[in-house]
Amino acid sequence: MNEDLTFAIVLGAAAIDSINPCAIGVLLFLGSVLMRVSSNKTMLLQLGITYILTVYIVYTLSGLGLIWFQVTLIRYGFAEIVGIIVGALVITLGLIEIKDFFWYGKGISLEISPQYKEKITKMAEKISWLGIITIGAFVAMVELPCTGGPYLAITAILAKSFDMQALIYLFIYNVIFILPLLVILLLLYFGTSSLKLKQWRQRNRKWMNLSSGLLMISLGALLIAYYSLGWVL
Repeated sequence: MNEDLTFAIVLGAAAIDSINPCAIGVLLFLGSVLMRVSSNKTMLLQLGITYILTVYIVYTLSGLGLIWFQVTLIRYGFAEIVGIIVGALVITLGLIEIKDFFWYGKGISLEISPQYKEKITKMAEKISWLGIITIGAFVAMVELPCTGGPYLAITAILAKSFDMQALIYLFIYNVIFILPLLVILLLLYFGTSSLKLKQWRQRNRKWMNLSSGLLMISLGALLIAYYSLGWVL
């Protein structure tokens, strides 16, 4: 695939994935819990940055793991199968996101389950550096199903010809992914209430679902074409 086009796809996917309502919702939820148990804004900022860095590291390692697994399959001659399976899965996740645009809360949704939110609340109430790192790692793993569609597609594209350039693209993708989380953390630090941010998320959630869903369907179709039809873009 042409490097400029690959980079453009990485940037576009990361930008849309970064405003995923699930990822934003988790940070708002965590921020409100931290502010409830401590009024120290400096601590909020420090713990928030620690949390976001942990999410970045875990997401990057997860991406490398996905790429390694896909590269292994490709080397054994399963490239076409990788493209079709991953592409079909990403399209399915995209359709679920679009379903939430029309019928939110009905049927399957790509959100963290209430039982995980309860665990996060209990962990956040015991404020410590190790606790926040644990929360960041835990959240990064359990929210992969709701944020992982574009990421899965991008790792599959990068796995086709993985090199140092592709590794840099992966790092850039994850930097873009955490940027809105940094913005939200700074808004909380400078006095914006978590309630206002939650209301903003509620108002725009369905549009974020729609944009994310359309992106995933497009990426899934691109993957199938790229792997099985031999497109050279």
